[in-house]
Amino acid sequence: MSQAATPRVRRGRVRRTVSLLLLLLVGLPLVVSACVFGRVNGVPWYEARRDPTGLAPDPATTPEAIIQVYAARAVAWRGIFAMHTWIAVKPTDAPRFTRYEVIGFGVSEGAPAIRVDRTGPDNYWFGATPEVILDRRGPGVDALIEKIRAAVAAYPYPGSYRAWPGPNSNTFTAFVGRAVPELRLDLPSNAIGKDYLPNGSVLAAAPSGTGYQLSLLGLAGLLAARQEGLELNLLGLTFGLDFASPGIKLPGIGRIGAPSGAERTAQTAAL
Repeated sequence: MSQAATPRVRRGRVRRTVSLLLLLLVGLPLVVSACVFGRVNGVPWYEARRDPTGLAPDPATTPEAIIQVYAARAVAWRGIFAMHTWIAVKPTDAPRFTRYEVIGFGVSEGAPAIRVDRTGPDNYWFGATPEVILDRRGPGVDALIEKIRAAVAAYPYPGSYRAWPGPNSNTFTAFVGRAVPELRLDLPSNAIGKDYLPNGSVLAAAPSGTGYQLSLLGLAGLLAARQEGLELNLLGLTFGLDFASPGIKLPGIGRIGAPSGAERTAQTAAL
């Protein structure tokens, strides 16, 4: 083999190695996610269940103020890649919860992106079982609810929706988290759209308020925060490491590891 050919061979090996690593890091997690979170029992998404799950406490027996944030796999094939998130609040002695979320259905025909009380606080999301990713109760929560309501009113995209890279439901929830940093909201790494910063911003606080992130229109970015850990965003797909509660974050699958602080808090509140 000539000396001139050797560098070409080496470059070819490097390209093949990089391609294989990308396949393993991106392709394999997405395949696993498709197998685990694919459509259940072949039910079309529009026929999937949307009834209450029972995760939200009964206001009749729980007078204290409550804030809950939920996450569920997105509708249909989108659930392979992403989560849908929403916020439910109940002031002290209120008879019911109020649910805030952003939904894309009908926005192109003039419907608002922000929907209030479209369903109950904890309903199945088109067949997907939601999980509670934040639960705050008791003294001081009423004041946080007022801040959440102010953030909802200030959301800069009340009539706009774009599934990728945003603004979408997770852009909305992340916006509220940044506006109310006391929540320490740690969104799932596969909540695609959370890294879409409003008004073309490049630098912002992390949704948890415990660090900062750089983001280019939600397509590429880096986040470093005490709550979230370290996250690298490429085309909306997130790779990351969680140091506070050891774990890794992979595209589609999300976080794998020890229960996070938010998960432990939600589990304790549910007992």
